[in-house]
Amino acid sequence: MSGPGRRPQTTIFTTMSALAQRHGAVNLGQGFPDESGPAHVIEAAATAMREGHNQYPPLAGVPELRQAIAAHQERWYGLTPDPADGVSVTAGATEALTAAMLALVDPGDEVIALEPSYDSYKAAITMAGGTLVPVRLDAPEYRLDAARLAAAVTERTKLLLINSPHNPTGTVLHRDELAAVAALAVERDLLVVTDEVYEHLVFDGREHVPLASLPGMWDRTVTISSAGKTFSVTGWKIGWATGPAELVARVQDVKQWLSFASGTPFQYGIAAALGSDDGFYRGLAAGYQERRDLMVNGLKEIGFEVYEPEGTYFVTASVAPFGYEDGLRYCLELPERCGVVAIPTQVFYLDQAPRPVVRFAFCKRPEVIAEGLRRLGAGPA
Repeated sequence: MSGPGRRPQTTIFTTMSALAQRHGAVNLGQGFPDESGPAHVIEAAATAMREGHNQYPPLAGVPELRQAIAAHQERWYGLTPDPADGVSVTAGATEALTAAMLALVDPGDEVIALEPSYDSYKAAITMAGGTLVPVRLDAPEYRLDAARLAAAVTERTKLLLINSPHNPTGTVLHRDELAAVAALAVERDLLVVTDEVYEHLVFDGREHVPLASLPGMWDRTVTISSAGKTFSVTGWKIGWATGPAELVARVQDVKQWLSFASGTPFQYGIAAALGSDDGFYRGLAAGYQERRDLMVNGLKEIGFEVYEPEGTYFVTASVAPFGYEDGLRYCLELPERCGVVAIPTQVFYLDQAPRPVVRFAFCKRPEVIAEGLRRLGAGPA
């Protein structure tokens, strides 16, 4: 609770979105699509509302959605969570991650996460009384160093928090990298929580491999994902945790004291969405790959040093060629100077030291991306 004279802290996303509104800027910062979800998904939720599905759902989620999530995991990855006790629906992936940290991490425990890491990770780990231990992914390749990961494990390490496809770098962990994570988890008897919200946004023929599908990992892994990124309905806040019943039950025990349950008609909409045919998922990835290429090529032409992502809907780029070593200063000046919003990636590091790398979101209509690039190219560097 905020004490007298203390102002509540706001995230970088709140700050930058406010600047976007103030200056009429093209918001290439916060990761939400500017298009609504597929028509059949919207209609499924609307039908659920009209049919009276507007009260509290069960704590674990409506049965139709739990069954759809379990079927999705089997269809794409050969995983078979029990829809009765191996699936828990949450208010977005952030709640699932927070509940997992509160459920599985005790005061004094260490949690290893890949850095840069999404800002909610540190908050959730801190609330649980744990300590975030970052393992750096270094530019320009942003690959996982297995030796560096192993060296970070101590007697206090409780859990590995693995995000792939990775926000903000766009790295998609290869099978050999994931195998190294799995071997370490088994050897040191560590729990694993995976953040896989960008699972269907993988480019250039790459594959997304859930850690839970590797040998020895099912019984120690909670897999987290959500509908917002795949179906362009981020405001619905429908996420889920899947895995062995014992771990999912622990997550759900905490989740009941957070939101308890939410989004009843939206849950029916996502149950319908997850059953979309292969053409939808292929088209999704292909469409975002085209937007990625538009953003990457445009930023390169302007003069940015660009790190091409393998997945997600973010591109990171260095502003050092323009004389900036502090990405935060660059991003705070950018809306007024050029009418564009980006996110400084230094906020995703534990030390938050100045770094020249910023993140652009390409989950926008091509014409919006083009306008953002035009403004960046026309405005002062």
